[in-house]
Amino acid sequence: MTPELRSYPDPSTLAQAVAADWLASLGQSLKRPPGDQPYAVALSGGRIARDFFTEIARQSQKSKGVYRDIFQRVHFFWADERCVPPTDPESNYRVARELLFEPLNIPAGQIHRIRGEENEALALRDAVENICAVAPPKLGKGPPVLDLIFLGMGEDGHVASLFPGEPPEVMASPDIYRAVTAVKPPPRRITMGYGVLAAAQGVWVLASGKGKEQALRESLAPQGKTPLARVLRSRSGRETRVYTDMMTG
Repeated sequence: MTPELRSYPDPSTLAQAVAADWLASLGQSLKRPPGDQPYAVALSGGRIARDFFTEIARQSQKSKGVYRDIFQRVHFFWADERCVPPTDPESNYRVARELLFEPLNIPAGQIHRIRGEENEALALRDAVENICAVAPPKLGKGPPVLDLIFLGMGEDGHVASLFPGEPPEVMASPDIYRAVTAVKPPPRRITMGYGVLAAAQGVWVLASGKGKEQALRESLAPQGKTPLARVLRSRSGRETRVYTDMMTG
């Protein structure tokens, strides 16, 4: 099953479309009974994430109260985080806090940042406990099931902090989160594993930026070798979208 591909002329238009789609989807998802578990979403970093967060805040604020209560059941996690303090310019959390959480007054109890500045073992334990408490594994086993995960894509086809060249046994790890050494700075990171990305109800990929066309084409190919290709193949039967401002033909 191939992902749904949505193309746009530029990053700004892409961000506007994804923001509108998510707000509409949230409105539908949050109609479920109040007793159900909270809505769990995982965010990613990258240049397009800045445009997306800004657009979510803008559209929400422009709605004159339509979305005032829409985020009251949304809990925020991260697909990956750099091992830096939360005030560091490289922190994925910092970007989301400044552009999304503060403008929308998201309650602190709904924001579950990865504490990348701490000892890695403690940060991993904390991240796993937090995500399993909100989005528990089905039938008490397997990975937690999030409602939606947003991913970017790098020039080499990496997603989250899952980079090409990992041994098969590492890629097959059942770890919910694991520490990795990235091929680009900052090197130490904590990332979701492939199993969590495969299990999510929805995965939306924001593939934007010059120089990434070949990586996207390979990722969309049936036998693609990139990390994104692996994620896409793992998601048969689940909602998977790729939003892009690149030509893929």
